[in-house]
Amino acid sequence: MAGQYLTAVEEAISHILAQAKALTGSETVPLADSLGRVLAENHHVPADVPPADNSAVDGYALRTQDLVANQPLPVSARVPAGQAPMAIEPGTAVRIFTGSEIPTGANAVVMQERVEATDAGVVIGADVSDGQNIRRRGQDLRQDDLALARGIRIRPQEMGLLASMGIARVPVIPRLKVAILSTGDELVEPGTALQPGQIYNTNRFTLLGLLAEIGCDVVLCETLRDTREVTQTTLKRAANEADLVITSGGVSVGEEDHVRAVLEESGELSLWRMAIKPGKPLAFGSIDGTPVLGLPGNPAAVLVTFLVVGIPYIRKRQGVTDYRVYGEPLPAAFSVDSASIRKEFVRARKELNGQQMSVAAYPNQSSGMLSSACWADGLAVVPEHTTITPGDIITYYSFAELLG
Repeated sequence: MAGQYLTAVEEAISHILAQAKALTGSETVPLADSLGRVLAENHHVPADVPPADNSAVDGYALRTQDLVANQPLPVSARVPAGQAPMAIEPGTAVRIFTGSEIPTGANAVVMQERVEATDAGVVIGADVSDGQNIRRRGQDLRQDDLALARGIRIRPQEMGLLASMGIARVPVIPRLKVAILSTGDELVEPGTALQPGQIYNTNRFTLLGLLAEIGCDVVLCETLRDTREVTQTTLKRAANEADLVITSGGVSVGEEDHVRAVLEESGELSLWRMAIKPGKPLAFGSIDGTPVLGLPGNPAAVLVTFLVVGIPYIRKRQGVTDYRVYGEPLPAAFSVDSASIRKEFVRARKELNGQQMSVAAYPNQSSGMLSSACWADGLAVVPEHTTITPGDIITYYSFAELLG
């Protein structure tokens, strides 16, 4: 697939995903540390949740057959949450609270706002039906049901569900170990005074943030000098330490772009040049058996290609079973007058125009402008060979969805 022509975005993603082998094995972490991790095992329900019928409101539990219009029911007991109740005495009501277990024999709960308390008991001023305000045993989860499947990425709600089943430690898939290699003699670290011809290493920190967001461990982070020997030596060392090597720069056609050449000479280059804007000189291959994702050098192109191509690949490596993104169809609030042979991912954001939500694009879409991504909330897609007129429906992907 490597060659001079431009590979369509969908074809490139399919090719890269076909090479994405999920990590094997598992490790166990405390539930409190499981956020963002991927489940390594199916989780079946060990016992019904909730474990017993309980009250959905603060009020009074009773037997509906004991109700007589305008006649008080004596209050025979009080059941705070967390206390096991006695069976209800026929002809009485039991004071009960949200989450309290329903006394045996009671078949309804009346919320306290619909009850008149008197010295003789409580008078119910509303119709009461069997099962009213009772949360049944197993309403949320039934014993032995599949609660969470392997490959689900744990969010706060999954943490809560695991806790509801009494699970304190969670088996998860190991974190993907990633090496970040920035290329270029012109790169210096923030905090250093710039000399003529130098620029700050933007891509290192963009990638560090993105990889942290999606739960990867960065095991190596270096800047490479623009020589073939240094590039080859460092790529091999990174391949020995990491599950994935990500480079920025060095994959175009310049005399100092050595990453692509080293992959061709010392490893494998299976994809080069994608029909995407920004980010055409993207490469994918391997060295010493370790996958290498070669991103462009321009800062906005690094962000876009990582979001569009890198994240689905990493999610599959992490064992995530559903890594698709769907986007949102919205009318464009911008125009594209000249059709391109490349699919363009426009830095954009949603804005309210009158009563309608639409997608506005940052005026300057240069691949070197990262400020446009700070203004934006996501990416709008302009398909190949397509012009856009304001009002045309386009697909918009928020950064939150792309990050998963």
